Amino acid sequence: MDHLSKKNKKTAITVIMIVVGMFCLAYASFPLYSVFCKATGYGGTPKIANQGASALGKQVYTVRFNTDVAPDVPWEFAPVVQSVHIKSGENKLVYFYAINKSNKSITGRAEYNITPQQAGYYFNKIQCFCFTNQTLKAGEKVMMPVTFFIDPAIEKDEDLRQVETITLSYTFFQAKH
Repeated sequence: MDHLSKKNKKTAITVIMIVVGMFCLAYASFPLYSVFCKATGYGGTPKIANQGASALGKQVYTVRFNTDVAPDVPWEFAPVVQSVHIKSGENKLVYFYAINKSNKSITGRAEYNITPQQAGYYFNKIQCFCFTNQTLKAGEKVMMPVTFFIDPAIEKDEDLRQVETITLSYTFFQAKH
C-alpha cells in the first residue's frame, strides 16, 4: 500500500504541475504574442523602427486611416486626413485627434493593425501615440502624431505586388491601470 500511495502522490504532483504550467502559459500568451507581432509585423502589426528607411523605392502607396473607440471610452477619435500617398522608403508624418467628451479624465490605449496583414511586415512606425497610454482630461482635445514609412523591400514581395492601398487601423480602449 505504501508503494501505491507514493505513486499516487507522484501522479498528483505531476498533474498539478501541468495545470499550473498551462495556466502560466495561458496568462503569458497574449503579452508574448503581442511582443512577437510588434517585432515581426506578423498579423498585420506594424514594426517599430528607430529611424527611417535608408533608400526610396519606386512604388507609391495610398495609406488609409481607420479609427474606432471601445464603447466604454467616450472619445471622439479620427485622423486629420483620411488617407495619404507615400512612396516606399519615404517618412510620413500624420496626425490624429481625440476629444474626451466626458466630464472626467480618461486614460486610453490604442491598439493597431495593418491590412492587408502581409503588409504589416513592411510597415514601420518611428513615432506613435499608440506606444504609450494617453490621458485626456474632461473635454480636452489633443493632436497625436504618427511617423511611419513603408520598407522598400515590399516591392520585391510577390504576394504584395498588386497592393496599392494599405489601411492603418486604430482602436482606443480604456487603459488598465
